[in-house]
Amino acid sequence: MKKIHGDTKNRVLGLCMLIATLFGSAVAKADVVLDWNVIAVNTAVTNGQNPFAQARYAAIVQLAVFESVNAITGEYRPYLGTIVAPAGACPEASAIQAAYRVLSTYFPASASTLLTARANSLALIPDGQAKSDGIATGDAAALAMIALRANDGSSPAQFKIPGPAVPGEYQATPSCPFVNGIAVGILFQWQNLTPFGIPSVSEFLLDPPPALDSNQYAKTYNEVKAVGSASANSTERPQDRADVVLYYAASSPTQVFNQAARQVVAEEGWHSLSENARAFALINMALSDGAVTTFFNKYHYNFWRPETAIHAGDTDGNRKTDADPNWVPFIPAPCFPSYPSAHGTLSGAGAEVMRRLYGEAGHAITLSNPAVPTIVLHYGSFRQITDDISDARVYGGIHFRTDQDAGARLGRAVGTAIYKNNLRPKHGNDRHDDVWDDD
Repeated sequence: MKKIHGDTKNRVLGLCMLIATLFGSAVAKADVVLDWNVIAVNTAVTNGQNPFAQARYAAIVQLAVFESVNAITGEYRPYLGTIVAPAGACPEASAIQAAYRVLSTYFPASASTLLTARANSLALIPDGQAKSDGIATGDAAALAMIALRANDGSSPAQFKIPGPAVPGEYQATPSCPFVNGIAVGILFQWQNLTPFGIPSVSEFLLDPPPALDSNQYAKTYNEVKAVGSASANSTERPQDRADVVLYYAASSPTQVFNQAARQVVAEEGWHSLSENARAFALINMALSDGAVTTFFNKYHYNFWRPETAIHAGDTDGNRKTDADPNWVPFIPAPCFPSYPSAHGTLSGAGAEVMRRLYGEAGHAITLSNPAVPTIVLHYGSFRQITDDISDARVYGGIHFRTDQDAGARLGRAVGTAIYKNNLRPKHGNDRHDDVWDDD
């Protein structure tokens, strides 16, 4: 992968941090965009948000951070275009305040922890007009993003009441909640969430899943039946595949791809505050819009989960799909239709943006999650991550392989659209522009 570094004369070093370096090298050791990305992701997880809400909150945080920094540095086309920063405002202070204000607004239960984190971050910046102006800019960007998303369709919760048990049609699985005595599909409203960076979800309608009487369907049916069963042996589901099942069941796309991005940025070492603000905004916009498009397709096609399909394999009109009414998946199926895979779509979207920002391979990424402390995964490319996620959902028994393939296609399309149409450089100086425009 050819890296295009360009010259660095247009990088903006905030006056506040230039002054701060006089107080010792420790002051400037970290990038506040990365620091508060960790805080943002962990706060949403700690507050029990589902993977799709995590993606939405992360996008709001990172766009507020981007808009506040960019109002000062002016390197990229803005997202809102309404934030005006005083001359000399500190971009680091604005990023800290923007992230803090968004998170403290949405997660009041974490107010004390967030306030402490804010104080610690701002303490590294000398007091003065630059710092005060940066804080004011960050506040303005955060409040504008919060207002923009106030009625974006994320609430109130809506549910899908399954219809009659027709072959191929989604039916609630054992872990699904009951509403008025009926087991339902959840997050029905998410298909109508206002996207962050794509114009319309209707532009991202996939081709339908394979016909039930097709050889393709029989092949993917028999694969998940063999490797995804709770009773599968070590030959059918080797330990390394069991590990990825458990890891990605516990780790949302928001956790995975923000962690990976932080490591890649730290490894490369040359990205500016402004570049990082833009990159993390794009990554999280793609993750969230991937969620919107996946639910649009899920509830459009309303395709059954493997668990339902295998129990009713004698009703699908395919001679190659034997039923097993006692079949149980390795992990519980999520409570919404199967096609396409949500984890596959979101992950594909995030990976596509990161591929365009940082190149596909040559990285050293280590993924870990305290929820599964004995499993640590190592990767050299983004494709390796998405391939493992595809396996994780099939070997977990909750998706057909065709769900994963469709999610990967959908994610790539969303990620490409996000990257090409949002937060573009003002002067055409994107270091990776058009390097990957071969698809």
